[in-house]
Amino acid sequence: MRKINVLIAAVIIATTVLVSCKEKAAKHQEKEMTAKEHRDTNDHPPKGHPPRGEGDRKGPPPGGGGHSPEQTKTLEEIGGYKIGDVATDFELKNIDGSTFSLADIKDAKGYIVTFTCNECPFAKMYEDRLIEIHNKYESQGYSVVAINPNGSSENNGESYEAMQERAKEKEFPFVYLIDEAQEIFPKYGAVRTPHIFLLDNERKVQYIGTIDDNARSANDVKVKYLENAIQALEKGEKPNPNFTKAIGCPVKPKRA
Repeated sequence: MRKINVLIAAVIIATTVLVSCKEKAAKHQEKEMTAKEHRDTNDHPPKGHPPRGEGDRKGPPPGGGGHSPEQTKTLEEIGGYKIGDVATDFELKNIDGSTFSLADIKDAKGYIVTFTCNECPFAKMYEDRLIEIHNKYESQGYSVVAINPNGSSENNGESYEAMQERAKEKEFPFVYLIDEAQEIFPKYGAVRTPHIFLLDNERKVQYIGTIDDNARSANDVKVKYLENAIQALEKGEKPNPNFTKAIGCPVKPKRA
């Protein structure tokens, strides 16, 4: 009888140990699966969402809603200025309250007309580069002229007051103009922010497109399209290429 009891006790202990081991293994497997899920989600985030832990300054968003940040229409389809066209001057309100036109820049060799805004992640990524380009080339006769095509009292983030705050925060060394009536950007054919139009001293359009080939990282840029175009004009040459597709957020027309 004693032997039977000992045997039963041994079986119970063995069963308990086996169940415990299975439970531990199951929990370990569940933990591993959760960790793998977390890794996979970060490596392959759901469509329309950036990887966790990445801010909008580290890299461009995937376009939101599946839309590409790259310009999709040709210059002909857009209907604005083409290479060689003479851009008309304009009068727009600057953030200091004054009215600005291209004619206000004396002894200009060219104009870096840039359509940009406050809130677009791509526009933010290029702010420091625009500041650097202006500081580098203004003394050579090429000033950045920044225009906000989304500027409107209807949009708090792009309002005139918000533009003043952004310019103060970033210490913009260039003018920052509001195209509140949205009359200028359609003439140029600006469809993204940022969108660059390099004019020569006769206001002829010599280059249209993006600033460089890497919105994600200024340190990894291989081709500086805008600077190369400026340097070509300085040599009396035509920029090559003179057109690239703009990368950025679509310009937002006002509601009818």
